[in-house]
Amino acid sequence: MSRIFSPMASSRPPASAAAALLAALVLAGCETLGYYVQAIGGQVALMAGARPVPELLADPATPPPLRERLALAISIREYAVKELGLPDNSSYRSYADIGRPYAVWNVVAAPEFSLEPLQSCFPVAGCVSYRGFFAQADAERHAAQLRAQGDDVYVYGVAAYSTLGRLDDPLLSTFIRYRDTDLARLLFHELAHQVAYVKDDSTFNESFAAVVEREGLRRWLAATGRGAEQTAVLAAEKRNLAFAGEIEQSRARLRVLYRQRIAPEAMRERKRAELAALQARLAGDARFKDATPNNAFLASFATYTELVPTFEHLLREEGGDLPRFYARVRAYAAKPAAERGPFSTAAK
Repeated sequence: MSRIFSPMASSRPPASAAAALLAALVLAGCETLGYYVQAIGGQVALMAGARPVPELLADPATPPPLRERLALAISIREYAVKELGLPDNSSYRSYADIGRPYAVWNVVAAPEFSLEPLQSCFPVAGCVSYRGFFAQADAERHAAQLRAQGDDVYVYGVAAYSTLGRLDDPLLSTFIRYRDTDLARLLFHELAHQVAYVKDDSTFNESFAAVVEREGLRRWLAATGRGAEQTAVLAAEKRNLAFAGEIEQSRARLRVLYRQRIAPEAMRERKRAELAALQARLAGDARFKDATPNNAFLASFATYTELVPTFEHLLREEGGDLPRFYARVRAYAAKPAAERGPFSTAAK
């Protein structure tokens, strides 16, 4: 999963953006200055290590396997612009080896008896349903604090994130060696965040990007003569739909439970039983063999799936025309939250 991570989002160069943001936070007496310091430092370090892909392709010292992956990434990037109408800018035209398995570690938290994730609010990006850290130890430390307060917490690594086009996001070592289809998915998804973004609405943003990702991959496979891979992609999507169905059924039962007026211990016991049953149903999926489902886990995955049927319906209404689809999504995105309500509930 990718995420928008943009305490640093700015059109300024990283160093000047960092100084400006730090000054604003100090003047505001921000209580989370330490969080922003790690975010700014991590972003600056990541950007400083990036080199233009053409330079790497021309460098004899670039290992052939990496050269091959970079060339593929650039071809996918060009397809995204020419055929999918995604932004033509400097994003994903440089590369950084960051020497760790994930770009950031995200922490999602939800109250003990609620499926609504706690929000973290940032300059520019607004409020999002997670908090990202460039160091796993920092993420785990924050998670421990939230658990001590009684919240459910889910921590997971993220290979890529978007600064919404305000910085030149590079290709990263965390995902450059993904399978071809997964690399294409990721790039289409991240670029979609630059097309439409709604402050304070993670579900809108991630569901939209997921639909662009799916449609982009389908078209890219057909255009590049990879039709044989489509069968495997469809099978994977079928498994994902089944997984999403399991998640939503558990969410629905827990929503009913959390509205009941029963003793906390009785509610905890019924919650434990529901989550244990979900864990047993997910046991065969290698992606979640180490996961312990809780409210935060359920909230995290709902963010990526809840509005997908609505966006897919919108794309069909536009006859598959992506520019018209993007225009309608941007029009929705520009509305106040109260006016987006009918759109957000249309698929339910």
